[in-house]
Amino acid sequence: MHAIEIQQLSIGYKQGYGHSKVVKAHLQCTIDRGRLTCLLGSNGIGKSTLLRTLAAFQPALSGQILIEGRPLATLSDQERAHEVSVVLTERPDIQNLTVTELVGLGRSPYTGFWGTLTAADHQVVSNCLQQVGIEHLGRRMAHSLSDGERQKVMIAKALAQQTPIILLDEPTAFLDFPSKVEMLKLLRQLAHTMQKTILLSTHDLELAMRLADTLLQLDDSGLHEVSRAVVRQQIDELLATQ
Repeated sequence: MHAIEIQQLSIGYKQGYGHSKVVKAHLQCTIDRGRLTCLLGSNGIGKSTLLRTLAAFQPALSGQILIEGRPLATLSDQERAHEVSVVLTERPDIQNLTVTELVGLGRSPYTGFWGTLTAADHQVVSNCLQQVGIEHLGRRMAHSLSDGERQKVMIAKALAQQTPIILLDEPTAFLDFPSKVEMLKLLRQLAHTMQKTILLSTHDLELAMRLADTLLQLDDSGLHEVSRAVVRQQIDELLATQ
């Protein structure tokens, strides 16, 4: 069984009564667990729209998404929160929370009405900080972190949600090159060691080519897996036009 299966999916936005703006139509793809999958494509092609649709932040216009064999559209909010966690591009506006408290918010799908963490929840948070290598930041205030540190914290928060699938929209967007390398190596390690399905969008073609297990490309012809040779050719063509 595939972790994610996209069947004849059309993505876009509702525009008033009875009208829709279709960004991409008839997308077809499968994504497997235990792999780091990088989603490539030009600006404005619809990568973020696709990720938001996979996360159920916006509805599909048509077609179907299967999550671990179950139709995404039939899952309750609680069920989706147990299946998919998301790390977005936007810098979160966080005040008066420590790193440990922020990562603890990832336990929300499992806590009661008051959001009180149990001893087991605290242990999950501690483990996630260690897995991402930021246990030394636990008492830092989240708003004082660098971009690279903040992204690691948001990944730890996603891990604390204990979902089999993690979606990330441009997780290296605000990072310098060494931090980009470190981030993608970390995500690949988490995919392999924890058997997570990690799908991220990126414009860093060279790094994706070197570190991803699977390369997906969204373009005018649809969504399809591409080889490293194809990405290398695209890089060479970009360099030749500069």
